[in-house]
Amino acid sequence: MQNVYTVKQVNAYIKNMFAQDFMMNRIYVKGEVSNCKYHTSGHIYFSLKDESGMISCIMFAGQRGSLAFRMQDGMQVIVFGGISAYERDGRYQLYAREIRQDGAGVLYERFQALKQELEEMGMFAPEYKKPIPPFAKTIGIVTAPTGAAIRDIMNISYRRNPYVQLILYPALVQGDGAAESIVRGIHALEKEGVDIMIVGRGGGSLEDLWAFNEEAVARAVFDCTIPVISAVGHETDTTIIDYVSDLRAPTPTGAAEFAVPVKSELNAAVLTLQSRLASAGNRYLQERRSLLDGLKRGIPNLEQILAENIQKLDDRIDRLHLSFKNYLENRKNQLSLNEIKPFYITTILDKKNENLQNLNLRLESVSVESVLKRGFAWIKNQRQKTVYNATEARKSSSLEIVFADGAVKTRPIVRKNELQGDLFDN
Repeated sequence: MQNVYTVKQVNAYIKNMFAQDFMMNRIYVKGEVSNCKYHTSGHIYFSLKDESGMISCIMFAGQRGSLAFRMQDGMQVIVFGGISAYERDGRYQLYAREIRQDGAGVLYERFQALKQELEEMGMFAPEYKKPIPPFAKTIGIVTAPTGAAIRDIMNISYRRNPYVQLILYPALVQGDGAAESIVRGIHALEKEGVDIMIVGRGGGSLEDLWAFNEEAVARAVFDCTIPVISAVGHETDTTIIDYVSDLRAPTPTGAAEFAVPVKSELNAAVLTLQSRLASAGNRYLQERRSLLDGLKRGIPNLEQILAENIQKLDDRIDRLHLSFKNYLENRKNQLSLNEIKPFYITTILDKKNENLQNLNLRLESVSVESVLKRGFAWIKNQRQKTVYNATEARKSSSLEIVFADGAVKTRPIVRKNELQGDLFDN
């Protein structure tokens, strides 16, 4: 009788065959994602199919760290892993360790490398994020002039607030020269001085969106002084500028909703503020009025206070006059009229007269007559001006010598080659 095996033995044998096959343990399989399911346990169950067949796949939760996108049915992917048999069901399946989008392997590696480099430079740091103005008047848009992205932004903007101005820079968003065109658009709208800038496009593959993963575009967004909202692709698409921008919108429609305030909501907010301001003003005035009334009640009658004080002042003046009159009467009775001599004033006047006499004596002592009486003479020239030295005397045509008892006229004699000599000719 031939050997008979149990189902378990057969499945175990087949599993062992896969385990011993080196190629089956390290294999890349390309296909379209189908029946994709994210389990609550964290595992991902899906199938890969092509035009001729299908294979079941599973990626355990511990391997999902290498998955940079969310898988969806219809995606073309390349799965790296190993094929093994699941003994309980008796079927084989691919155990995925890494999944990449088909045709994007090299680009994905470049994406990860640039992302890590810019993150290490701090370009993703939240402290560099500029706030989005809540009441934008002008919004700049860098995107293709045709396509769903600009139409969605225009429709949402008009519906939310038709008074907001949109300024479009028609840029290439795919293919050769796209990155340079996007950078030029960012710089142009920055010079235009818009309030907010939206940079983006509709969805597509990694290759289609690659212009928004270029370092030049990322740096232009980071260096831009205008707040930038990135709006690239669908919600599941992620690009480098999503990390660098001040705000990431899941779609161009979402970017318009972030940037454009709703007119009706603004009107309602203004009315609310007006109402609150009026109420606050009324409360303030009422509080001030109540305080003023309280102060009025606490202050006595001002006219009454003034009247009382004026009367007191008059009484004191009358009493002062009476006291002074009584004082004078008492002094009259005590002293005779001759005794009431202004001695103090007389004494002061006497002292002043004495000072004047002393001053006159001093002036007399220095007068010309007094000096001449002491033996001095006064010499004048022909112009009746005082001569102070011999040089002036020699230059004069005539001289007058004044003494205490009279004057004598003469003229100077100057001999040749004689510096000093007789000055007078009698």
